[in-house]
Amino acid sequence: MPAVVAVSGGADSVGLLLGLRAIAPAEARHRLVVAHAEHDLRDAAADDRAFVVRLAADLGLDVECRRLFVRDAEDQGEGIEAVARRLRYDFLMDVARLRGARHVVVGHTADDQAETVLHRLLRGTGLNGLAGMRAARELAPGVSLLRPLLGMRRSVIRDFLSRAGQAWREDESNLNRDYARNFLRHEILTRCEAGPYPDASAAITRLAAQAATASAAIRSAADLILGTHTSRHADGSVVVRTQSLTAVDPHLAAELFAALWQREGWPQRDMTARHYASLATLLRDDSPPAIDLPGGIHARRTADGFVTLRRGAESPL
Repeated sequence: MPAVVAVSGGADSVGLLLGLRAIAPAEARHRLVVAHAEHDLRDAAADDRAFVVRLAADLGLDVECRRLFVRDAEDQGEGIEAVARRLRYDFLMDVARLRGARHVVVGHTADDQAETVLHRLLRGTGLNGLAGMRAARELAPGVSLLRPLLGMRRSVIRDFLSRAGQAWREDESNLNRDYARNFLRHEILTRCEAGPYPDASAAITRLAAQAATASAAIRSAADLILGTHTSRHADGSVVVRTQSLTAVDPHLAAELFAALWQREGWPQRDMTARHYASLATLLRDDSPPAIDLPGGIHARRTADGFVTLRRGAESPL
């Protein structure tokens, strides 16, 4: 079964590719498929693509490349970094489907994890956000996204490549502090580690692991409540029986609705912690009668103590 390896040409992804090829059985190495996304944000992007194509050829691997027109896709609702990430993952899903791959492997490191957690913390994330990136998650139905380097520092990977005599590409845009992650990397984390907090990144990644454990426990409790206190009707609506849920902690109640959204496959992109907290109030007798939510979801509390949620119906307000 093929596996798609995302390779930008940077040290992390090149180290990932070499490591995967080294541990793969000789008869299975050809099943690694290199995927390179060329963003239209840098003059050197074409040189990065040429480097990755040569590397793949030297290793005897197939390569799939796509030029991504990030600037054309940018809109007021998404920053340029978010657009680039969305287009990149769309490309990786397309390669996986084309090649019949069940796994897409990316080179995120422990440093990336620390930057992600700090970024989310400063933006006002909840506990789930503090858990950071998961080592494995579903990218698309039947396709998993894997991050095998998530516990490894960038410096270890660069040392490995240097000892192996393997070159890599440096992305000069990584020095641009106008980008949020670069600002955190160079102005916050690097200075913390060079100053009074030498273990800053390690401490943040430990926090992420602890948050992931706590978040999983809360989600498990929410799933249990969801299974015993909700029912799905033939018209697609979901009914929550609230009689025995009025005393549930509001944070757990909000997680109950987050789990419901995930189970039903309802749009989550524009749902915030505030929306889920509003839904949690519907479990109380003094709650508002109805709430309209992103994605065309409508929630109504009935007089007999039920909460009905429906997608696509007319607003109950």
